[in-house]
Amino acid sequence: MMNLSNLTEIGPEGFQNLVLGGTLGALLGVAIILGIIFALAIYVYTAIAWQTIAMRQGYKHPWFAWIPFLNLVMILELGGFHWAWVFLILIPVLGWIAIFVLSIIAIWRIFEKEKYPGWFSLAPIIPKAGGILFLIALGFVAWKPKVKKKITKRKKEK
Repeated sequence: MMNLSNLTEIGPEGFQNLVLGGTLGALLGVAIILGIIFALAIYVYTAIAWQTIAMRQGYKHPWFAWIPFLNLVMILELGGFHWAWVFLILIPVLGWIAIFVLSIIAIWRIFEKEKYPGWFSLAPIIPKAGGILFLIALGFVAWKPKVKKKITKRKKEK
């Protein structure tokens, strides 16, 4: 074992390895911290978006959007399913697939209630860019004001 109290015993190669190891360790630490901050930012964004949608649809407990298990309960209920379907998550693989399909159907129904295309809910199944597309669609559904189309009748020219 190396004694770090006397750096002269390490030698030039040992010192370079020590610096390189410390640099890589610091970079790894920074990457982990940035990853955690990024994950928290996405979590807060989706929670605020789902809470906004739940409040608009008159859901009794819009704060469920902030609690990991209950947000799925809220999405299923807003989509017209019974809350107990969430227990499918306890069944490995097949239950997870079933809850994923149910949540896609529920989100489709929620988006249509908000007068947006239901197929926006299919974004998560698109490889690579699907997650980003879903976050954008969720933002549109939550915060974009509804555009009321004005129907104007053309006056017949005489």
